[in-house]
Amino acid sequence: MTLSHLFDSSLIGRRDRIALEFQGSGYTFGELDSRSNRLARLLLRRGLKTGDRLCVYLVNSVEMIDLYLACVKLGVIFVPINILYRDREITHILNDASPVALVADAAVTTELPVWNPRDLAAEAAGLDDSRPSPTITLDGDTHAGIIYTSGTTGTSKGAVLTHNNFAANAVNLLACWEITAEDRFLLALPLFHVHGLGNGLHCWLMSGCRMRMLERFEHQTAAGVFLEFRPTLFFAVPTIYVRLLGWDAAVAKEIGGFMRLFVSGSAPLPAQVHEDFRQLFGHTILERYGMSETLMNISNPYIGERRAGTVGFPLPGVSAKIVDGEIHLRGPNVFAGYWGRPEATRDAFVDGWFRTGDIGAVSEDGYYTLSGRKSDLIISGGFNIYPREIEEFLQEHPAVAEAAVVARPDPVRGEVPVAYLVCAGELDVAGMAALCREKLASFKVPRNFIVVEKLPRNAMGKIQKHLLPQS
Repeated sequence: MTLSHLFDSSLIGRRDRIALEFQGSGYTFGELDSRSNRLARLLLRRGLKTGDRLCVYLVNSVEMIDLYLACVKLGVIFVPINILYRDREITHILNDASPVALVADAAVTTELPVWNPRDLAAEAAGLDDSRPSPTITLDGDTHAGIIYTSGTTGTSKGAVLTHNNFAANAVNLLACWEITAEDRFLLALPLFHVHGLGNGLHCWLMSGCRMRMLERFEHQTAAGVFLEFRPTLFFAVPTIYVRLLGWDAAVAKEIGGFMRLFVSGSAPLPAQVHEDFRQLFGHTILERYGMSETLMNISNPYIGERRAGTVGFPLPGVSAKIVDGEIHLRGPNVFAGYWGRPEATRDAFVDGWFRTGDIGAVSEDGYYTLSGRKSDLIISGGFNIYPREIEEFLQEHPAVAEAAVVARPDPVRGEVPVAYLVCAGELDVAGMAALCREKLASFKVPRNFIVVEKLPRNAMGKIQKHLLPQS
C-alpha cells in the first residue's frame, strides 16, 4: 500500500468536504485531488518518471501541496529545501540530489531548469484531471522524499524516506493522539521540514480533518487566527510556545477552552515553559521526539501523564534502547538510508539499530528523557556534562528567557561549560554564578556567562550552537 491509497480516504472518500483554508480561500479534498492530478500529468509531460527527484524551494502554499501530492502519485521523489537556505546550501542539495528540476518562485543560481509554481499551475489547469498512472508500479518501499538534515556539523545529508516510513508515522500519530476527521488543525510549520510535512500534512490527509495553513507563524496575528478559526489541534516548536506565553490571560483561557491538543517537538521544551503554559492555557503540552531520519519515535501519552522534561514512550512498532548513553532505534519509521552515501548509511546502523546521536535515559516506568546530542557532550576534567541539564536550571531563573551551554577549550580541564543567556529582565551575572555554585556540582558550573540579544536558530527553532560567538 502506498500513501496515495491512504490519502484517498479523504481525496476521494471526502471529496466534497472542505479540506484546506489558505489565505482566505477554501479547497475541498476533491479539488485538491483534481489539481494534483493535472499537475502530475504535466510533470509526466515534462519528462519526470518514477524515482526521479524534484527539488522544491517554496514557502507554504497550495501549490506546494499540489506538487507533493503529484509526486506521491507518480513515485517522483519530493526533495524540499529549507526556504532560509541561500545559494551555497541550495547548491549543495542540488548537486547531491541530482534532481530533474527545481521549483522555486525566488531567484536561484543554478544550471538546472527552474520552474515557477504559478506557471506550472497555469499550464496544468487545462489538462485532464483524471489520475495518471506512474511509470512503474509503486509499493510501500518506494522512495517518497529526501529530507536534508540541518548540517550543523559538516555538510547536510539526505535522509531517504519511503511511503512505508511516512505511512507508519502518520498511522501511529492518528491512533496515539486520537486525531480524527472532526479535528480542526492549524498548521503554522513549514512544509519543507518533517514536522510540517511528515506529521502535519500526512495526519491531515489521512484523517480528513479541516486544516488552516499559514504561510508562516506570525506572533502579532496568531492570537486572532486562533480565535477566528478555533482549532482543536496545533503542532509547534518550543520557541512558538514561548511566544504564546506572552498572550493575555483572558485570550489564553478562551483558546484553551476550544483546543484539544498542543504538541511540541523539533527541539527540547524547557520544563518551565511546560508548567507556565499549563497554568496560562489550562493545557499540558504533549512533547514528543522525532528526527529527519526516523520521523516520530517516542511520545508522551495522550491519555496519562505528560511528564515535563521527558519525551514519553516509544510509539507502537518502534523499539528503543540506550547503548553507552545513546538512544538506538528500530522500527518501520526508520529511513532507508542517506541518499548516495552508502558508507554514512552503514556507519549510522549497528546490528540493524539506528544510532540517533542523541544522549538519553529511561526511567523505571519507561519514560525517555533526552540530555542532548552526543556531539554536544562536554567532558571536563574527566567528568561528563550534559548541557541541557544546566540550560534547564538556568531557565528556571525569572531573569533568563533562554540559555545555551557549550564547550570551550581549557588548558587544564580540556574543556569547560560556558553559558549564553537571553535576558527576560535585569540579570545579576555574579548572582547567577553564585546560584550555580550553590545548586550544581562544581564541574558543571559555567566558567563564563555571556549575555546575548538572541540565540541563533534554524527554521525549526533548534539552537545553532556552532554559530554562537566565541567567548
